[in-house]
Amino acid sequence: MKNAVCLLLLFSLNVFSSNAEIRLPALISDGVILQRGKEIKLWGWADAGENISLSFRNKKFKTTADKEGKWVIMLPKQEAGGPWELSFKGKNEVRVQNVLFGDVWLCSGQSNMVLPMERVKEKYPQEIAASENDEIRNFFVERLINLEGPQDDFPSGSWKSANPTNVLGFSAVAYFFAKEIYEKYHIPIGLINSSVGGTLIEAWTSEDGLKQFPDILEVSKRNKNKSYIDSLIQNSPGPVQRTEKDAGLEADPKWYEESYIPKGWHNINIPGYWEDQGVKNLDGVVWYRRDIDVPAEMTGVPAKLFLGRIVDADVAYINGQEVGHISYQYPPRRYEIPAGVLKNGKNTIVIRVINTGGKGGFVPDKPYYLSANGQEIDLKGTWQYKVGEAYHPGSSAARAFSLQDQPTSLFNAMIAPATNFSIKGILWYQGESNTGNPGDYVKLFPALIHDWRRQWGGDDLPFLYVQLANYMDVNYLPDESKWAELRDAQLKTLAVPNTAMAVIIDLGEWNDVHPLNKRDVGYRLSLCAENLAYSEKTLEYMGPIYQSDKIEGNRITISFAHRGSGLVSIDGEPLYRFEIAGEDGKFVWAEAKITGDVVEVWNDNISNPKYVRYAWSDNPQGANLFSREGLPASPFRTDK
Repeated sequence: MKNAVCLLLLFSLNVFSSNAEIRLPALISDGVILQRGKEIKLWGWADAGENISLSFRNKKFKTTADKEGKWVIMLPKQEAGGPWELSFKGKNEVRVQNVLFGDVWLCSGQSNMVLPMERVKEKYPQEIAASENDEIRNFFVERLINLEGPQDDFPSGSWKSANPTNVLGFSAVAYFFAKEIYEKYHIPIGLINSSVGGTLIEAWTSEDGLKQFPDILEVSKRNKNKSYIDSLIQNSPGPVQRTEKDAGLEADPKWYEESYIPKGWHNINIPGYWEDQGVKNLDGVVWYRRDIDVPAEMTGVPAKLFLGRIVDADVAYINGQEVGHISYQYPPRRYEIPAGVLKNGKNTIVIRVINTGGKGGFVPDKPYYLSANGQEIDLKGTWQYKVGEAYHPGSSAARAFSLQDQPTSLFNAMIAPATNFSIKGILWYQGESNTGNPGDYVKLFPALIHDWRRQWGGDDLPFLYVQLANYMDVNYLPDESKWAELRDAQLKTLAVPNTAMAVIIDLGEWNDVHPLNKRDVGYRLSLCAENLAYSEKTLEYMGPIYQSDKIEGNRITISFAHRGSGLVSIDGEPLYRFEIAGEDGKFVWAEAKITGDVVEVWNDNISNPKYVRYAWSDNPQGANLFSREGLPASPFRTDK
């Protein structure tokens, strides 16, 4: 019996081995867009020594899997077009259908590259409705982390064509970029979106790319010790354990229920933060409520509740029924209300807001209204509030150990599996998470570019990136700014050949790190691509870029590259956001004027000027130096 079992086991193993299937990477799947005009590497896995053949357009290509079961077939250069089929045969057959050849762009970075069309659907309804295009396709890489080393495949993923449903999951920046490129050149455009919100540039860089940063590289090597990582996670502060003594939930009836009769509530305004309205330094739970009158025409149909943005988390109720909740501060609150929830006459809206640090409440300058059947009810104005729970000072947890913050963690899992896949170029939108230490970005960013170019084997691979937008409160006095320093590091990176930068200091929002105008970002990136990747060498693809300065008397004359057809004040007002300093480096506002192709800068109180800065602020609102092509000048400084 024992021998029979062993023979049966050996037989089972032999059957399994003889039936082992060749496997393709997730990227090479139905609907794939392959890079035109380049020799294409097609790769996969099979049994060691297994013979693999590829049939494509009446031609056959053959290879043999190596001792590790890996195999590669090189496909000759192809013109744009399709659809075609790839048929791979080994001990089994795998067909890849609906294959197009066109241009493939890797799109990476943090949340502003992740941000999907769904988040901007109210801003761009016509573009979404008209998005049907089988020749714009997207491959979205789910958030993945690996500290051990580069991985050879994504665990899942698929190619999706643009249409009003699928496009909601496309990166908004990447989609508008692809749309511009497609409409000009009419070639298929493939987008590989591999990006994660709130991430550091170090996490996107390989170990090879970090060789000039020994301290960071040492962290990466130490992180390969699983027991060490387990200990960090175990000792890391976890989620703050609250008492959950929220009076609004412990009451009977609860404060959101229709039978509840409010007592002891106070007036407060929406939008606004409660710390700005008489509630001092409160981290905790604050309830809001308001009665509104709803006309009969808005009842019996689906409705939508717009609650702008809320810091940090919220649960919204209408007439005692929950209609939506979000657990963190960044997404816009757009809650769908089923037909039948609203009733003719009095309706009660209750919002439970949870804040764990900083100011809590409703972000200003966002939409706050109820809509149904083509009508709207404005929800801005006076509400009532009551505190459900006040957290004790110091109860907020320290920053927990984050795997996605670790060097190489995202490169290994989310970039390395794509490095065999031929691409046209790279789109990069990242930097917000590195503003805490912008000085290192001056070296880290070029290092990532060189690293990725080595990974893809192309020293001239076009690398197009977005400079940080204007953000946070406007400062009307010259001041220091880490966001400006990070932008300056991005500006300096233009010294790396075959790079281009989309300046967007006019497209941001003071109250949102995720500005909604993604169409113009995509458009400006497309101009960069047209010049660098599509040989439109006469096209002006960037706004004015500081080139040199000359001091004459009490004036400093600034010369610019990328002037286009001329320098202008975009709003027709005097140039704004220029600063000037003497030898002491103390900056004050400056007068500035365009004289031909240069800008003269001065302050009558500084007789011996030495330095100039432009748009040097977190939010340089009003910076108005542009080219006649409508592209803004980049912020710059001459003192360092």
